[in-house]
Amino acid sequence: MESKPIEMAESTTRNPAGDKGAFVRDMFATIAPRYDRANRVLTGGLDELWRRRAIALLAPPKGARLLDLCCGTGDLSFHLMRHDPEAHVTGIDFCEPMLARARERAQHVGSGNAEFVEGDVTALPFADESFDGAIMGFSSRNIVDLERSLQEIRRVLRPGARFVNLDVSKAPNPIWKRAFDLYFYGVVPTLGGWIGGSKSAYTYLPQSLLHHPNAPALRDLFARAGFQDTGYLALMGGSIAVHYGTR
Repeated sequence: MESKPIEMAESTTRNPAGDKGAFVRDMFATIAPRYDRANRVLTGGLDELWRRRAIALLAPPKGARLLDLCCGTGDLSFHLMRHDPEAHVTGIDFCEPMLARARERAQHVGSGNAEFVEGDVTALPFADESFDGAIMGFSSRNIVDLERSLQEIRRVLRPGARFVNLDVSKAPNPIWKRAFDLYFYGVVPTLGGWIGGSKSAYTYLPQSLLHHPNAPALRDLFARAGFQDTGYLALMGGSIAVHYGTR
């Protein structure tokens, strides 16, 4: 696939709208130095497996131009490049300290096919039909305007390209949900606060699921945004969901 620079559209994307956006950006800036280690411990390393499942659903073509939305420190970006060393990955996030960590990691592994840019997923700074696929991990709960971001993601995808979203979800089985909730709302704030350096951040992150759509409702949001062939893969009894849709 011929390599061309991604065209950047004019957009005021530096700061997401609303108090929630500012709060979330500042919170992630606080936990950026320890974020990766906290994820591995809190999930027992299963988050790496879930990312691989998400990329398998994305099924990008060889040498594709891919967009990692709310990329944070770049975990999904580096997974994408391990999956296909010829891929060209653009990571976007509104938290500069997270992006700085992603750039450090890229230099360490010598990855020249990745770039990390600051921006808001509700107003993406890219031209229409710029990417062959897009992916997001553990971030949809934090977006100020999820419907608008889905419309933006669809806009920057080429026809036939797929978007995949990996995130925590609400388990439909009441017994499984109770067990998961005990850990997610009871253990994560304390353990995450100790490892990640901010108990308030790891108290907010579980709470962000309370007003997030359940898996069927999120699938319907994908469809309302114009995605075709929408669906989701339920993992861990439905407490983790991988949603997908095609432009």
